[in-house]
Amino acid sequence: MFDSIYSAVVTPAQFFAMAAAALVSGFVYSWIMSFRVRSTKRFFIVSAMIPFVVSAVITFVNGNIGAGVAIGGAFGLIRFRSAQGSADEIAAILVSMGSGIAFGMGYVVYGVIILIAMALIFTLLSHVSIFDHRERSEERLLRITVPETLEYDGVFDDAFARYLKSAESAGVKTTAMGSMFRLSYRIQMKDPAEEKAFIDELRVRNGNLEISILPYAEQANKL
Repeated sequence: MFDSIYSAVVTPAQFFAMAAAALVSGFVYSWIMSFRVRSTKRFFIVSAMIPFVVSAVITFVNGNIGAGVAIGGAFGLIRFRSAQGSADEIAAILVSMGSGIAFGMGYVVYGVIILIAMALIFTLLSHVSIFDHRERSEERLLRITVPETLEYDGVFDDAFARYLKSAESAGVKTTAMGSMFRLSYRIQMKDPAEEKAFIDELRVRNGNLEISILPYAEQANKL
């Protein structure tokens, strides 16, 4: 059962059996992952198809060095223009590709086990509080928009000392065609109930321009 279904020469029956197993288990894997990974419908369709695509490439190469070099060159011409994915999306893609290698070598049972087992493990770990440190869950990303005429260095220090346990600069960038600056800080509130009072005091300093406080863990994947 755990041996490769391929013989010295891959027959059509063997290839289509592998293809059916890869596609079915791939869609089951994506369906399970869709309950825990936040992404688009298109992402899950693609991740479901990747095991079969990778396995087909491995099958057709089948030890042919020339074909392997040609396929590597073809993939090298692809330019990915999509935004960087989250850690969850990258992990989902890697698992799909790993199982595709197993399918492509004819180890159908191993490919199915990799997909379904990893989906279940990911779902289980997502419900367990392991690695979920309380101090990290309290971290926020503070973004303050200020006019370019404001000397922002140190202007918010007294407000930070009054309302925050910690504040660490996370970067500065220009916005509105360079007419404003957006300051980012990694912060922890002393008392979350004082969030509105904290924002009101910052608004006095930045001329009532845009201020946002967001969960840091979610925004860190997009930085």
